[in-house]
Amino acid sequence: MEVRKDILWRVYLCFIGMVIICLCILGKAVYIQRVQGSYWRKLSDSLHEKFVKLPADRGTIYGSDGNMLSSSVPYFNIYIDFGADGLREKNGKRFKENVDSLSYCLANLFKDQSVAAYKKELLQGYKDVDRYLELQSNISFDQYKALRSFPLVRLGRNKSGFITQVVSKRLNPFGLLANRTIGLARENAQNVGLERTYDTLLKGEDGKHLVRYMAAGAYIPVEGTEIEPENGKDIITTLDVNIQDIAENALLKSMVENEADHGTCIVMEVATGKIKAIANLGRQHDGNYSEDYNYALNATEPGSTIKLATLLSVLSEGKITLNDMVEVGSAGHDWVGVRNVNDAERAPKPVMSVKECFMHSSNVGMSKIAYKTFAEQPDKYLSYLHKYHLDAKTGIDLMGEGRPVLLKVKRNSEGLNAMVTMSFGYAIQITPLQTLSLYNAIANNGKMMRPYLVDRVQNFGQTVKLVEPHVMEEKVADPNVIKAAQECMLAVTTDGTGKKAFKGALYNVAGKTGTAHVAGRDNNGNKIGYHDGVYQASFAGYFPFDKPQYSCIVVIKTKPHPKFHMGGEVSAPVFREIADKLFAQNATHNSNINSVNLKRDSAQFYYAGSSNDIKKVMQTLQLDYTDSSAKNSYARLYTGYNSTVLNKEIVNKQVMPDVKGMGLKDALYLLENMNMKVAARGKGKVKMQSIEPGTALNKNQNIKLELN
Repeated sequence: MEVRKDILWRVYLCFIGMVIICLCILGKAVYIQRVQGSYWRKLSDSLHEKFVKLPADRGTIYGSDGNMLSSSVPYFNIYIDFGADGLREKNGKRFKENVDSLSYCLANLFKDQSVAAYKKELLQGYKDVDRYLELQSNISFDQYKALRSFPLVRLGRNKSGFITQVVSKRLNPFGLLANRTIGLARENAQNVGLERTYDTLLKGEDGKHLVRYMAAGAYIPVEGTEIEPENGKDIITTLDVNIQDIAENALLKSMVENEADHGTCIVMEVATGKIKAIANLGRQHDGNYSEDYNYALNATEPGSTIKLATLLSVLSEGKITLNDMVEVGSAGHDWVGVRNVNDAERAPKPVMSVKECFMHSSNVGMSKIAYKTFAEQPDKYLSYLHKYHLDAKTGIDLMGEGRPVLLKVKRNSEGLNAMVTMSFGYAIQITPLQTLSLYNAIANNGKMMRPYLVDRVQNFGQTVKLVEPHVMEEKVADPNVIKAAQECMLAVTTDGTGKKAFKGALYNVAGKTGTAHVAGRDNNGNKIGYHDGVYQASFAGYFPFDKPQYSCIVVIKTKPHPKFHMGGEVSAPVFREIADKLFAQNATHNSNINSVNLKRDSAQFYYAGSSNDIKKVMQTLQLDYTDSSAKNSYARLYTGYNSTVLNKEIVNKQVMPDVKGMGLKDALYLLENMNMKVAARGKGKVKMQSIEPGTALNKNQNIKLELN
């Protein structure tokens, strides 16, 4: 009996325990549902909902002539979800009916596999129920447009399983032209050039929207949650594609002929400081040249181009005139104050005027007049360099500008030695851009302009920021000193170290040659010293002399022990070629031609229109050309380096294209297909359009074309 009671007590205890546990579970369920229900429902939604980024379109960088220098182009990655319901319903009937014709179309479009190979790949993907098979990557918009019309694909994503991923790539339509200055926009690395400086304006601001994920990885947007992206703004630069092409080809020609290590060339508009071209070429391991570094912003010992600053400073002190005589000797070297100074070439006579010392680039002569003027106050020489802004960055709108390096100068043996050495271009490091700014100031009658690369910022064709020319120094020297410097710079090209390079020119050039021994490292990182025979050859100046339009500097670093290394031999010919072509292009506006009727260079041409038509003409005439047009419908034909180049013209239907150089037929066809109303006057090629290239377009907009 006692055993029975003990068993029943245990059973009742277990039953009561189970009832209590059930009541607790039930109470907890009620608590979760009624009290915590809102919290857990939100948590559930967060696992099935997320914000997806809506990337903003990056702005375009344009040249001053409207040509696109850097733009974002959409490319497409194509995937197939073989688990899509519409693809597998009715035992895959839809897929099986279309696989043959789809394979044929894919093989015909992409031409990377046979029809049989495509069919095998599709069948295997269907068999494996591959949810994300990559079919093609980085296809163009034209290919994508053709793909959308293919069997099965045209039925839509749910029935075909085809998934499109849009990716944007940054392209420079003109290839390496000013590539380092324009820069690169990279996903996982730091941008360079203008792409870096103006990144915040160009990249815009990404948007986002909330999506809810469904079965099989599909998702739908949640209505009312979209935050639209703000597209990047466009940058209109001061660069002129034509001038850039001329400068880069002229520089490349000299670099190849002299097997030089690297070089730079800058062309600046005298009155404003606008950079019209900036070329940078470095020799690669395979012997070819490319834009690998912005040498224009690299501080180096300038050599004899600094003698302009020395001349200005001694003339400004008023103790010396251009006609004062200086004894330079005939040995090619002489003792100047505290150190021995060598001339690169022996002076033509033992005693020369100050003007002759400058035009023949005598280190001995220029250092002697500097010592005579500043021996009592050597630090005063530095105050003049400060006035010429040679001790500070120019402030150009590019990151990475090198900081100038000047030695401290005191009234002792060490300070005098530094001052004398700086007077002919050593013991001081400045950038080619700084040097050009000083030469440009002399061309501009003493007014020093800050160099700049961006003219304005636009948003949907409307200017939101206009960059005005900035005066760094209203007057670097008195007018009589400026006039004397101009006279000396003209003498360099007519009777001095630049005479050979500018012989027979149809216009006058003012400038200065420079040649400096180089120490440091070459373009491949190898250490070099002054004894290794590496030189920096320079020429800086402006043209035409009477009415200066452009200033220019060419700086080339040679290979060890080159055949030619002087500035007048290596760099001045580059300047001459650039000046000749720019002067010829503006011949109708130039009145200071040296007694010769100058005609436009017939070797320079520029045509635009249908790429197929241009190719047909070139092939019919059996003319050689370099085809860089790819499969674009429109292209431009122009003279390049030792060749004729056919380059692609990218057309965006949202903005005004550049139709200059086109015949009326091509211009009409292009513009009227963009729903524009065209009025044309004249005949020949389009020389002017009433709406600037790159301007955002409206429907049924009117445009006037003027033909030549």
